[in-house]
Amino acid sequence: MAGGLAAKGLAYAREIGAEAVQVFVANPRGWATPAGDPRQDEAFRTACADEGIPAYVHAPYLINFGSHTEATVESSVASLRHSLRRARQIGALGVVVHTGSATGGRDRATALAQVRERMLPLLEELDPGEDSEDPWLLLEPTAGQGASLCSRAEDLGPYLDALERHPRLGICLDTCHAFAAGHDMAAEGGMKALLDEVTAVAGEGRLRLVHANDSQDVAGARRDRHANIGAGHIGAEPFRELLRHPATAGVPLVIETPGGREGHAGDVARLKDLRR
Repeated sequence: MAGGLAAKGLAYAREIGAEAVQVFVANPRGWATPAGDPRQDEAFRTACADEGIPAYVHAPYLINFGSHTEATVESSVASLRHSLRRARQIGALGVVVHTGSATGGRDRATALAQVRERMLPLLEELDPGEDSEDPWLLLEPTAGQGASLCSRAEDLGPYLDALERHPRLGICLDTCHAFAAGHDMAAEGGMKALLDEVTAVAGEGRLRLVHANDSQDVAGARRDRHANIGAGHIGAEPFRELLRHPATAGVPLVIETPGGREGHAGDVARLKDLRR
Protein backbone atom coordinates (compact mmCIF):
# COMPACT_ATOMS: atom_id res chain seq x y z
CA MET A 1 0.00 0.00 0.00
CA ALA A 2 2.97 2.29 -0.49
CA GLY A 3 1.52 5.50 -1.87
CA GLY A 4 -1.80 5.21 -0.04
CA LEU A 5 -4.69 2.81 0.45
CA ALA A 6 -7.01 4.71 -1.86
CA ALA A 7 -4.52 6.26 -4.27
CA LYS A 8 -2.61 3.05 -5.01
CA GLY A 9 -4.53 0.14 -3.51
CA LEU A 10 -7.92 0.77 -5.05
CA ALA A 11 -6.37 1.87 -8.34
CA TYR A 12 -4.63 -1.52 -8.56
CA ALA A 13 -7.87 -3.33 -7.69
CA ARG A 14 -9.67 -1.55 -10.52
CA GLU A 15 -6.87 -2.34 -12.99
CA ILE A 16 -7.09 -6.09 -12.37
CA GLY A 17 -10.91 -6.16 -12.31
CA ALA A 18 -11.19 -6.96 -8.60
CA GLU A 19 -14.54 -6.87 -6.78
CA ALA A 20 -13.04 -7.20 -3.27
CA VAL A 21 -9.75 -6.17 -1.66
CA GLN A 22 -7.48 -7.33 1.14
CA VAL A 23 -4.85 -4.98 2.53
CA PHE A 24 -2.11 -4.87 5.10
CA VAL A 25 -2.18 -1.88 7.46
CA ALA A 26 1.33 -2.60 8.75
CA ASN A 27 4.46 -4.41 7.61
CA PRO A 28 3.25 -8.03 7.33
CA ARG A 29 6.62 -9.31 8.55
CA GLY A 30 7.14 -6.86 11.43
CA TRP A 31 5.66 -5.59 14.68
CA ALA A 32 5.28 -1.90 13.76
CA THR A 33 1.84 -0.34 14.36
CA PRO A 34 1.68 2.75 12.10
CA ALA A 35 -1.12 5.24 12.61
CA GLY A 36 -2.15 5.55 8.97
CA ASP A 37 -3.20 8.61 6.99
CA PRO A 38 -6.70 9.87 7.94
CA ARG A 39 -7.23 11.37 4.47
CA GLN A 40 -6.36 8.12 2.72
CA ASP A 41 -8.47 6.19 5.25
CA GLU A 42 -11.54 8.30 4.52
CA ALA A 43 -10.99 8.21 0.76
CA PHE A 44 -10.59 4.41 0.85
CA ARG A 45 -13.63 3.91 3.06
CA THR A 46 -15.80 6.18 0.91
CA ALA A 47 -14.68 4.64 -2.39
CA CYS A 48 -15.25 1.09 -1.14
CA ALA A 49 -18.75 2.02 0.00
CA ASP A 50 -19.58 3.89 -3.21
CA GLU A 51 -18.28 1.10 -5.47
CA GLY A 52 -19.57 -1.80 -3.39
CA ILE A 53 -16.09 -3.21 -2.76
CA PRO A 54 -15.81 -5.23 0.47
CA ALA A 55 -12.43 -4.69 2.15
CA TYR A 56 -10.50 -6.91 4.54
CA VAL A 57 -7.31 -6.50 6.55
CA HIS A 58 -4.71 -9.25 6.88
CA ALA A 59 -2.91 -9.10 10.23
CA PRO A 60 0.91 -9.52 10.24
CA TYR A 61 2.32 -13.02 9.79
CA LEU A 62 4.41 -12.92 13.00
CA ILE A 63 1.33 -13.09 15.23
CA ASN A 64 1.17 -16.32 17.25
CA PHE A 65 -1.04 -16.52 20.32
CA GLY A 66 0.20 -20.06 20.94
CA SER A 67 3.85 -19.03 21.39
CA HIS A 68 5.77 -20.05 24.50
CA THR A 69 7.64 -16.72 24.35
CA GLU A 70 5.89 -14.00 26.34
CA ALA A 71 7.38 -11.21 24.22
CA THR A 72 5.86 -12.78 21.09
CA VAL A 73 2.46 -13.11 22.73
CA GLU A 74 2.51 -9.52 23.98
CA SER A 75 3.51 -8.27 20.54
CA SER A 76 0.77 -10.43 19.01
CA VAL A 77 -1.83 -8.76 21.23
CA ALA A 78 -0.62 -5.27 20.31
CA SER A 79 -0.38 -6.10 16.61
CA LEU A 80 -3.83 -7.68 16.34
CA ARG A 81 -5.42 -4.87 18.34
CA HIS A 82 -3.82 -2.42 15.90
CA SER A 83 -5.18 -4.32 12.88
CA LEU A 84 -8.67 -4.39 14.38
CA ARG A 85 -8.53 -0.67 15.14
CA ARG A 86 -7.25 0.22 11.68
CA ALA A 87 -9.86 -2.05 10.07
CA ARG A 88 -12.57 -0.08 11.84
CA GLN A 89 -11.05 3.19 10.60
CA ILE A 90 -10.99 2.12 6.95
CA GLY A 91 -14.37 0.36 7.01
CA ALA A 92 -12.98 -3.16 6.56
CA LEU A 93 -15.43 -6.00 7.22
CA GLY A 94 -12.93 -8.37 8.79
CA VAL A 95 -9.38 -8.95 10.01
CA VAL A 96 -7.69 -12.19 8.98
CA VAL A 97 -5.26 -13.75 11.49
CA HIS A 98 -3.36 -17.02 11.24
CA THR A 99 -4.27 -19.54 13.92
CA GLY A 100 -0.67 -20.10 14.98
CA SER A 101 1.17 -23.01 16.57
CA ALA A 102 2.15 -24.47 19.93
CA THR A 103 5.85 -23.65 20.21
CA GLY A 104 8.39 -24.72 22.80
CA GLY A 105 7.22 -28.32 22.87
CA ARG A 106 3.99 -27.50 24.69
CA ASP A 107 0.83 -29.51 24.10
CA ARG A 108 -2.12 -28.18 22.13
CA ALA A 109 -4.40 -27.84 25.19
CA THR A 110 -1.91 -25.57 26.94
CA ALA A 111 -1.46 -23.42 23.86
CA LEU A 112 -5.22 -23.17 23.25
CA ALA A 113 -5.72 -22.08 26.86
CA GLN A 114 -3.28 -19.25 26.18
CA VAL A 115 -5.12 -18.37 22.95
CA ARG A 116 -8.27 -18.03 25.02
CA GLU A 117 -6.58 -15.94 27.69
CA ARG A 118 -4.96 -13.47 25.30
CA MET A 119 -7.23 -13.36 22.24
CA LEU A 120 -10.69 -13.49 23.85
CA PRO A 121 -10.28 -10.04 25.49
CA LEU A 122 -9.66 -8.55 22.01
CA LEU A 123 -12.89 -10.12 20.76
CA GLU A 124 -14.74 -8.75 23.76
CA GLU A 125 -13.64 -5.24 22.76
CA LEU A 126 -15.73 -5.61 19.58
CA ASP A 127 -19.38 -4.64 19.38
CA PRO A 128 -21.23 -7.86 18.44
CA GLY A 129 -24.41 -6.08 17.31
CA GLU A 130 -25.80 -6.62 13.81
CA ASP A 131 -25.44 -2.89 13.04
CA SER A 132 -21.90 -2.73 14.45
CA GLU A 133 -19.17 -1.14 12.34
CA ASP A 134 -16.55 -3.27 14.08
CA PRO A 135 -14.81 -5.89 11.93
CA TRP A 136 -15.10 -9.65 12.31
CA LEU A 137 -12.01 -11.50 13.48
CA LEU A 138 -11.42 -14.20 10.85
CA LEU A 139 -9.38 -17.26 11.81
CA GLU A 140 -7.25 -18.60 8.97
CA PRO A 141 -6.17 -22.25 9.45
CA THR A 142 -2.58 -22.90 8.40
CA ALA A 143 -1.05 -25.47 6.05
CA GLY A 144 -0.16 -27.86 8.88
CA GLN A 145 3.50 -27.00 9.33
CA GLY A 146 5.11 -27.65 12.70
CA ALA A 147 2.90 -27.83 15.77
CA SER A 148 -0.02 -26.11 14.06
CA LEU A 149 -3.01 -25.40 16.32
CA CYS A 150 -5.52 -25.40 13.48
CA SER A 151 -4.97 -26.66 9.95
CA ARG A 152 -7.71 -29.18 9.18
CA ALA A 153 -11.44 -28.46 9.33
CA GLU A 154 -11.91 -30.56 12.47
CA ASP A 155 -9.34 -28.38 14.29
CA LEU A 156 -11.70 -25.41 14.02
CA GLY A 157 -14.02 -26.86 16.66
CA PRO A 158 -11.60 -26.73 19.63
CA TYR A 159 -10.24 -23.35 18.49
CA LEU A 160 -13.69 -21.79 18.24
CA ASP A 161 -14.66 -23.35 21.57
CA ALA A 162 -11.58 -21.83 23.23
CA LEU A 163 -12.86 -18.43 22.10
CA GLU A 164 -16.43 -19.20 23.25
CA ARG A 165 -17.64 -19.07 19.63
CA HIS A 166 -17.81 -15.31 19.99
CA PRO A 167 -20.47 -13.71 17.73
CA ARG A 168 -17.80 -11.63 15.96
CA LEU A 169 -15.58 -14.65 15.26
CA GLY A 170 -15.47 -16.08 11.75
CA ILE A 171 -13.40 -18.19 9.37
CA CYS A 172 -11.15 -17.33 6.44
CA LEU A 173 -10.57 -20.52 4.45
CA ASP A 174 -7.38 -20.66 2.41
CA THR A 175 -7.75 -23.33 -0.27
CA CYS A 176 -3.99 -23.89 -0.60
CA HIS A 177 -3.65 -24.30 3.17
CA ALA A 178 -6.52 -26.77 3.34
CA PHE A 179 -5.09 -28.77 0.45
CA ALA A 180 -1.63 -28.80 2.03
CA ALA A 181 -3.15 -29.95 5.33
CA GLY A 182 -4.64 -33.01 3.65
CA HIS A 183 -8.08 -32.02 2.31
CA ASP A 184 -7.85 -33.31 -1.26
CA MET A 185 -10.18 -30.94 -3.08
CA ALA A 186 -8.83 -32.18 -6.43
CA ALA A 187 -10.58 -35.51 -5.84
CA GLU A 188 -14.16 -35.82 -7.04
CA GLY A 189 -16.44 -34.09 -4.54
CA GLY A 190 -13.44 -33.02 -2.45
CA MET A 191 -14.25 -29.31 -2.36
CA LYS A 192 -17.86 -29.98 -1.38
CA ALA A 193 -16.71 -32.34 1.36
CA LEU A 194 -14.37 -29.68 2.77
CA LEU A 195 -17.00 -26.93 2.74
CA ASP A 196 -19.61 -29.27 4.23
CA GLU A 197 -17.22 -30.11 7.07
CA VAL A 198 -16.27 -26.49 7.72
CA THR A 199 -19.97 -25.60 7.96
CA ALA A 200 -20.72 -28.57 10.23
CA VAL A 201 -17.82 -27.81 12.58
CA ALA A 202 -17.95 -24.00 12.64
CA GLY A 203 -21.68 -23.46 12.07
CA GLU A 204 -23.52 -21.67 9.29
CA GLY A 205 -22.51 -18.07 8.71
CA ARG A 206 -19.00 -18.37 10.15
CA LEU A 207 -17.27 -18.63 6.78
CA ARG A 208 -16.81 -14.96 5.87
CA LEU A 209 -13.88 -14.96 3.42
CA VAL A 210 -12.02 -17.37 1.12
CA HIS A 211 -8.40 -17.09 0.06
CA ALA A 212 -8.60 -18.68 -3.39
CA ASN A 213 -5.15 -20.09 -4.11
CA ASP A 214 -4.05 -23.13 -6.09
CA SER A 215 -1.16 -25.22 -4.73
CA GLN A 216 2.30 -25.89 -6.14
CA ASP A 217 2.48 -29.05 -4.01
CA VAL A 218 0.37 -32.20 -3.68
CA ALA A 219 -2.38 -32.71 -1.11
CA GLY A 220 -1.05 -33.34 2.39
CA ALA A 221 2.40 -31.92 1.65
CA ARG A 222 2.09 -29.36 4.48
CA ARG A 223 3.82 -26.81 2.29
CA ASP A 224 2.30 -23.35 1.82
CA ARG A 225 3.26 -22.57 -1.78
CA HIS A 226 0.56 -20.83 -3.79
CA ALA A 227 -0.06 -21.27 -7.51
CA ASN A 228 -2.30 -19.45 -9.97
CA ILE A 229 -5.86 -20.74 -10.32
CA GLY A 230 -5.85 -23.88 -12.44
CA ALA A 231 -2.05 -24.01 -12.67
CA GLY A 232 -1.49 -26.10 -9.54
CA HIS A 233 -2.43 -29.48 -8.07
CA ILE A 234 -5.94 -28.37 -7.08
CA GLY A 235 -6.92 -27.41 -10.62
CA ALA A 236 -9.67 -25.09 -11.87
CA GLU A 237 -12.78 -27.27 -11.54
CA PRO A 238 -12.78 -27.46 -7.72
CA PHE A 239 -13.03 -23.66 -7.66
CA ARG A 240 -16.18 -23.89 -9.77
CA GLU A 241 -17.49 -26.31 -7.13
CA LEU A 242 -16.49 -23.86 -4.39
CA LEU A 243 -18.31 -20.97 -6.06
CA ARG A 244 -21.52 -23.02 -6.33
CA HIS A 245 -21.55 -24.29 -2.75
CA PRO A 246 -24.22 -22.76 -0.45
CA ALA A 247 -21.58 -21.98 2.21
CA THR A 248 -19.86 -19.49 -0.12
CA ALA A 249 -22.98 -17.61 -1.21
CA GLY A 250 -22.14 -13.93 -0.80
CA VAL A 251 -18.66 -14.74 0.55
CA PRO A 252 -15.86 -12.78 -1.19
CA LEU A 253 -12.80 -14.51 -2.62
CA VAL A 254 -9.33 -13.01 -2.36
CA ILE A 255 -6.39 -14.22 -4.43
CA GLU A 256 -2.87 -14.45 -3.00
CA THR A 257 -1.25 -15.82 -6.12
CA PRO A 258 2.03 -15.19 -7.96
CA GLY A 259 2.60 -13.39 -11.24
CA GLY A 260 2.15 -9.75 -10.28
CA ARG A 261 -0.36 -7.59 -12.14
CA GLU A 262 -0.71 -9.97 -15.09
CA GLY A 263 -1.09 -13.04 -12.89
CA HIS A 264 -3.62 -11.35 -10.62
CA ALA A 265 -5.73 -10.06 -13.50
CA GLY A 266 -5.71 -13.53 -15.04
CA ASP A 267 -6.82 -15.18 -11.81
CA VAL A 268 -9.62 -12.67 -11.25
CA ALA A 269 -10.86 -13.25 -14.82
CA ARG A 270 -10.58 -17.03 -14.41
CA LEU A 271 -12.62 -17.03 -11.20
CA LYS A 272 -15.27 -14.85 -12.84
CA ASP A 273 -15.48 -17.35 -15.70
CA LEU A 274 -15.85 -20.23 -13.25
CA ARG A 275 -18.55 -18.29 -11.39
CA ARG A 276 -20.58 -18.08 -14.62
